[in-house]
Formats: sequence, C-alpha cells, structure tokens
Amino acid sequence: MAVKIKLKRLGKIRSPHYRIVVADSRTRRDGRAIEEIGLYHPVQNPSRIEVNSERAQYWLSVGAQPTEPVMAILKVTGDWQKFKGLPAPAPMLVAEPKDKRAAFEEFTKALEAGEAKGEAITPKAKKSEKKDEAAAAESAESTEA
Repeated sequence: MAVKIKLKRLGKIRSPHYRIVVADSRTRRDGRAIEEIGLYHPVQNPSRIEVNSERAQYWLSVGAQPTEPVMAILKVTGDWQKFKGLPAPAPMLVAEPKDKRAAFEEFTKALEAGEAKGEAITPKAKKSEKKDEAAAAESAESTEA
C-alpha cells in the first residue's frame, strides 16, 4: 500500500483551510485518513502552519511520499530539511500589519494641501464628441472609395 502525505480540504467555498493528513494514495482528497499530522490555513494573514514534526519525521522515515503542496509546507517549517539532513531554513518572517488609519490621514492631508488630486488622470470624452469622431471617420472612408 502506497502512503501519501497530502492536504485534506475543509471550510467554506472561499475560505479554505486544510489538514495535513497521512492517507492511502488511492483515497480521494477528502476521504478517510490514517492520521492527521498538521494544519494549514492559507487565508489567515499571516498563514497559519502547524505541523507535528515528530509524526511527520516518522511517516517520512517509513516511506510516505508528500505531495507537492505538502512538501512546500514541510520545507517552510524545516521538517523536510531535517529529514534529508540539510541545514535548517531561515526563520519565517512575519509581515507587520499596515496602519490603514495613518495612510488615510496622510492622503487627506495631501488632498488638503493640493499635492494629490482626487480626479481621474485622463479626461473623459463626452458621448457627442465620440459620435462626431465616428461620423468624420465614416465620411472620410466613403470619400476615399
């Protein structure tokens, strides 16, 4: 029996979250699993990744093959490098949350000072001007023929 380490999808339509599971390679994506060894929540900011390193190392050592997405997750957590005997990866960097309020206040100050314009860059052409241009193009074509 071939064993794979793969993702089991859970959650609503546009808010997926996954469990990292060990399952028979013949089972369907969300089918029965032998064991759950971790979590992956890609929608959260930053993404939430939890892997039971001890169990992942065990399953890799007995021959379980990770799918490509799971291998990427294991490389991020450092479990793949630990299994292969490679040096550990650099620690994950967490992005600092942006202060939306401060950015909005800077923009409003720039508007008041006249530095930033709230108008469109290109002027809108009126419908009557477009019609006149189209008529002129048609008349030019008819005279050429």
